[in-house]
Amino acid sequence: MSKRHASEALDDVADRDSPASKRSRIDDYTKSLTPASGYGNGDDSRGDSNEEEPARGSAGEDGSSGSDDSDDDDDDDDDAMDVEEEKAPIRQAAPTTGYGDLYLDTIDRNVLDFDFEKLCSVSLSNINVYACLVCGKYFQGRGPKSHAYFHALDESHHVFINMSTQKVYVLPEGYEVTSKSLDDIKYVSDPRYTRPEVMDLDRRPRTSWTLAGKEYTPGFVGMNNIKENDYLNVIVQALAHVTPLRNFFLLEDFSSAPELVKRTSILFRKIWNPRAFKSHVSPHELLQEIALLSNKRFTLTTQSDPVDFLSWYLNHLHLGLGGTKTKPGSSMVQRVFQGKLRLETQAITTSTTLAGDRLRFEPSATVSSSLVRFLLLTLDLPPAPLFQDEQERNIIPQVPLTTLLAKYNGRAAQELNAQRRRHRLVHPLPPFLVFHVKRFSHNKFVAERNPTIVTFDARGGLDVAPYVEPDPAHPSGGEGVWYDLVANVVHEAVRARDDVADSSSGEEKKTWKVQLRDKATDEWVVAQDLFVDKIRSELLYLGETYLQIWERRREVPGKGKGRG
Repeated sequence: MSKRHASEALDDVADRDSPASKRSRIDDYTKSLTPASGYGNGDDSRGDSNEEEPARGSAGEDGSSGSDDSDDDDDDDDDAMDVEEEKAPIRQAAPTTGYGDLYLDTIDRNVLDFDFEKLCSVSLSNINVYACLVCGKYFQGRGPKSHAYFHALDESHHVFINMSTQKVYVLPEGYEVTSKSLDDIKYVSDPRYTRPEVMDLDRRPRTSWTLAGKEYTPGFVGMNNIKENDYLNVIVQALAHVTPLRNFFLLEDFSSAPELVKRTSILFRKIWNPRAFKSHVSPHELLQEIALLSNKRFTLTTQSDPVDFLSWYLNHLHLGLGGTKTKPGSSMVQRVFQGKLRLETQAITTSTTLAGDRLRFEPSATVSSSLVRFLLLTLDLPPAPLFQDEQERNIIPQVPLTTLLAKYNGRAAQELNAQRRRHRLVHPLPPFLVFHVKRFSHNKFVAERNPTIVTFDARGGLDVAPYVEPDPAHPSGGEGVWYDLVANVVHEAVRARDDVADSSSGEEKKTWKVQLRDKATDEWVVAQDLFVDKIRSELLYLGETYLQIWERRREVPGKGKGRG
């Protein structure tokens, strides 16, 4: 019996039966979750009817629906709404008229640092990386679903630069900014030089200023010591002042070169940047590539030997620049540093005679001679004294550099592995000579350091003619073969601090610094991490010299020896 309507009188329906009781909505909800009925809506408008709900449409064999036309219209409307929701946002090809400089006032040049590895701060990908010019962070891509796009929406940072193409875009609009006011940022990110600018680096003194107004000299800037990478800093600083190698990395295009060569070029260009925002650079990007190639032999967290790193670095740069292991002079590295020396060896036998305290070469014995190519020359220090002097103080001996070079005069013999050896340099000499003063020795139990001071004349130069074989094709003319000092790497031993108040018990820690010659002013500069200052040339030899780079003087026709 149906319910009575409000328009009917109560007396007219008095003889009718009472309406059926209503079902609980919980029962409908439970039924709607059964597998037979599927997920229903639990509506109670069906009353207490036990009839099954008629099917809304049966699917045919071809998969067509049996619904009416009104249902099709509703489905079409829903599909159209979904398509509209999935459409990409509108991107602008160019800024709105009169708004070309929009958002450029939000750029903060003080937080921009392009020295770190170009990795997205979210995905850690190095593909298609953009730098936010508002906060300095790296993000990948600039499309509607990219990390840079969401960063622009979340943080309201709208200006980004592509680290590969140096193009600047505004997000989320997506148009490119061509304002000339951004040229300084593009130059700091990827400095470029012309040939006249590079040729003028060593001829005219230069002075530049940072954003904070700090004065600095291009080429003589500090390098960030992230943790224990000062061994790399001194090598990179020294190589950045080897003129032909520096000019090569400043001028050539290495866009298709291996990553090690590419990052070396970028770091060299930033060291000599005359329009830098800061007076220091960071080798982080180069260090990450070196750690990867060396299988973590050289990292930023562990101290390493500068000479070991230099040997590894030069050989890998040689291969990265297209050099081969068999053809001499096949890369710029070998053309700058590679030389030849004659090595004579003789086996030590029981019939060996003594000349004073040293073994000498027997004329009757067989002497084998060979030419050996080198990138650096090792100099051996005399043994350090074992005892103290009368005042009970350790004696720090001094030895001239020429005494150490006597190893290569062709007469002094060395005994090694039951053999006597003699060395003599051979013409043509390389444009640059690298000397390694062997100061550390290691055995199974202990590592020792020789504190002997090596004296040299940084102003007068070095004549290597006594250590070179005479060659009619390369006559010295009685004036010698002169080299000038370019860079001097110095070792310093400091006490590592410990937790106790008295730090004197701490073990020694190695630190490195490099002394560089400014050819434009003929002055010397010492660089130790971020510290850069001038130093007198008379004081250079007072440190524990470990590595030196000497440049050959160019001969001036009709004037004898002269400085290049």
